[in-house]
Amino acid sequence: MALRVLMLGWEFPPFITGGLGTACYGLTKALDRQGVEVTFVLPKSVPAESASHVRLVSPGSIIERVKGNGVAEAAPKPAQPAQAVASRVGNPPTAPKAPTSAPTPGVQMTSVERESWSKIVHEFTSTRFLEIPGDYGSVYESRGTATPTRIAESVRMMREAGWSIERIRTLAKAGAFPELTSDPVEHALATALPETADRPKEAVGARGADAADYSGDLLGMADRYARFVVDATRGLDFDVIHAHDWLTYPAGLAVQKLSGKPLLVHVHSTEFDRSGEHPHQQIYNIERRGMHGATRAIAVSMLTKNVCINRYGVSGSKIDVVYNGVDLDPASAGVQPIHSKDKIVLYFGRITMQKGPEYFIQAAKKVLEYMDNVKFVVAGSGDQAQRMIEMAAQMGIGNKVLFTGFLRGRDISRVFAMADLYVMPSVSEPFGIAPLEAMSHNVPVLISKSSGVSEVLMHALKVDFWDIEDMADKIIAVLRHPPLSRQLVEHGAFEIRGINWDGAATRTIRCYDRAVAAAGLGRPAF
Repeated sequence: MALRVLMLGWEFPPFITGGLGTACYGLTKALDRQGVEVTFVLPKSVPAESASHVRLVSPGSIIERVKGNGVAEAAPKPAQPAQAVASRVGNPPTAPKAPTSAPTPGVQMTSVERESWSKIVHEFTSTRFLEIPGDYGSVYESRGTATPTRIAESVRMMREAGWSIERIRTLAKAGAFPELTSDPVEHALATALPETADRPKEAVGARGADAADYSGDLLGMADRYARFVVDATRGLDFDVIHAHDWLTYPAGLAVQKLSGKPLLVHVHSTEFDRSGEHPHQQIYNIERRGMHGATRAIAVSMLTKNVCINRYGVSGSKIDVVYNGVDLDPASAGVQPIHSKDKIVLYFGRITMQKGPEYFIQAAKKVLEYMDNVKFVVAGSGDQAQRMIEMAAQMGIGNKVLFTGFLRGRDISRVFAMADLYVMPSVSEPFGIAPLEAMSHNVPVLISKSSGVSEVLMHALKVDFWDIEDMADKIIAVLRHPPLSRQLVEHGAFEIRGINWDGAATRTIRCYDRAVAAAGLGRPAF
């Protein structure tokens, strides 16, 4: 009998904003190839203006799309809480199926969405997807984007959910609404439901179609996601629960408690990676509770495993290291580079403190003191983007540093095709998939020693993220000496053949078996 996995994730292609979505896609696809039956539960993770590949009429509606069908069909709002969702692939669904009705106006996907989702769906044979209703923010969204309007909406929803004013005030003081004084919170409290209002807490999914979307802080989103996951997965058969990163840990713990099935948490990053030595206490608490409450844990590198042991007090015996991989596509590797007299040095990733973009800009300044025919391309977005643009201008190299903004799809292949060197100067990188993607496009890489991927890559140049002189020297060496570049490309192409998602899937299946064994739940061999 095939192993059945209930997988909880926050992102999935074609709408992803970082490495978490890429990792979930690669691992799930490899597990699918090995016959593992995966039910993947994900929120509607893209902003409303970007449009999801499945648009939900309301939290009280059930929408189902079967493999190959590009039109979503909405059912009338059921009397019971919403079961939710989805694109279902492979085996017949076990969750209740809504009666079919005529397509509801506004539910159809755009042609681009339909094409992207159709291609992805047809890659899977034993995987199905459950989507949780509502608008959920990106796991990588800046915490400084809160506005009085969003705060007011979040407060109103918390009051409707039965939260006390004191609890909301405590959340605000803990930093759930950063870079804003408490005034907007107090104003929102004054205009929300009064403390004396004796309103029953609404059932999950019982809000009407005219209710506001589920926007607000990530902590609130994780809580809502957990409640919906519990509701949407009732009656599903699975052997093990697999939760990716902290936003899904509360959901994983809740399903573990109700089902009695083992929980495996996948640590892609920690709050210390994202926030340095000043972690958000509530997020840290969620991560710690998830790691300790889980049956077993997967870390994406020894670096991350050591953080879990030393910072979270988790026993090393319950943590397995499974390195991420890369999908090698020979067809896409044949993209012809854009010829130019300028050499292209690429930074590809989120522009945040964790990724070290300031060190990339500082190294660029030093390189340009010795070489003029170099352009530095910064591909990505993040809360440090404006600061990096200003830094480049102040250094007098603004005309040599190009900022592309966030890229997806074919634009990613194009930017790699242009590059003569990829640089990852991360301050703290639990793993780092981008260097593998660069190497799969025949681009030499220079990576930070403070990264998990540096543990497995032997044919990559490595540097301390803070050593600007060494970083600049190695960039110049690659650009000025073609034999060095060719050697890195040729040896790197051979090396990454062994760093793939199929190997990661095999190791992950072993982790599932250990989790099942640790929980004392046997399962038939498959």
